[in-house]
Amino acid sequence: MVRRIAVIGAGWAGLSAAIHASRAGHNVHVFEMADRGGGRARTDHTSAGRFDNGPHILIGAYTCTLDLLRTVGIDDHQAFERTPLYLVNPSGRGLELGDGRPVIAFVRGVLAHRGWPLAHRISLLGHAARWKLTGFACAPELSVADLCTGLAATARHELVEPLCVAALNTDAQTASGSVWLTVLHDALFQGPGGSDLMLPRVPLHSLLPDAAHAWLASRGVEFAWRHQVRSIARHGRKWIVDGLEWDAVIVATPAREAARLIRPLNPAWSEVADALQHEPILTAWLHDPALRWPRPMLSLGTGPDLPAQFGFDLGALGHRPATFAFVASAAGRWIDQGLDRAAEKILGQARQAFPGSFSGSRALVHVAAERRATFVCCPGVRRPRPAIAPGLAAAGDYVQGRYPSTLEGAVRSGRIAVTEVLAGEPASV
Repeated sequence: MVRRIAVIGAGWAGLSAAIHASRAGHNVHVFEMADRGGGRARTDHTSAGRFDNGPHILIGAYTCTLDLLRTVGIDDHQAFERTPLYLVNPSGRGLELGDGRPVIAFVRGVLAHRGWPLAHRISLLGHAARWKLTGFACAPELSVADLCTGLAATARHELVEPLCVAALNTDAQTASGSVWLTVLHDALFQGPGGSDLMLPRVPLHSLLPDAAHAWLASRGVEFAWRHQVRSIARHGRKWIVDGLEWDAVIVATPAREAARLIRPLNPAWSEVADALQHEPILTAWLHDPALRWPRPMLSLGTGPDLPAQFGFDLGALGHRPATFAFVASAAGRWIDQGLDRAAEKILGQARQAFPGSFSGSRALVHVAAERRATFVCCPGVRRPRPAIAPGLAAAGDYVQGRYPSTLEGAVRSGRIAVTEVLAGEPASV
């Protein structure tokens, strides 16, 4: 039976839901309060030019995201710089994995890491073996830091903490150990290429939003841009969105907006969504025409006076020549000082890491913050369920799922939401 489905929100979760519903043969309409899709993974147009809302990294294990991109015509071989995982600092020191089965590549990479004493390498492998023996599962109350008790400090600071903040946008002291182990498991045991880094060679708007919009429009899906949905209501066996009738509705907005829309229908669900805490991400773009990096991404370390954990050579990735993006995850304390102060701090960090570079008065090109980038993925965090009522579901990287706030989590949630609203005939709330 063909059903009329409203998708509220055109971020990656909403686009995923719209694509899956359209592929299943249903009539889909997308409402979006902005003038373009992409949500928090978008390209912004500013007076200084176009900038992606922070570099977004995929890994080879993000199979649902890669499948979705292929569905809308994106060739991932062309769209991404794909390479075995590495975490190398500006001095060239760090962990590098080779080709082949990720777990074997991981062991070889750790043993070959000459920057760490042998005892520290053995310590890391011992911890990894214990995580594997437990099925990459742990008690829900444990943090990533708890999992690393007894781990050599070098491995914590140069590997675990950067990977944790990159995957969960939450520091190791606060981050959920069980969620982090899930990501680690999928990267190391998904088969060859699961741990590969995939760095976009194209702007975010052309990676999914534009391609998805074209693909959906060619199949008759309509978009209502600049339309903030006012209300969702029940009318018999139908759902009413701003006066229009639908068989099913998928709410793919940020958590706070979803809570507003759903509160009259399911206050308990909205209470859980509203209770989520969020972490920001800060990005500063710097310019230096004489600088070239040996790799398109470098690890910058962690520390109380180091805001940015990773840097990206955008010119090497085919974006802005001689421009480098420095990304500070879990950046609340830096943003609280003001964007200008935070940008100056990152600029100082960049000059220290690359002596003689970024010295001009125009070195700082742009700075931006996504203040509610991800939910705080802490131990025992309650996430709202995707199913809200028969024919009504939520999609987003914050709903219950295996992953933290990642593109993969968002894409998976869109597919799950479609499954939920199609699971049965609508019934009363």
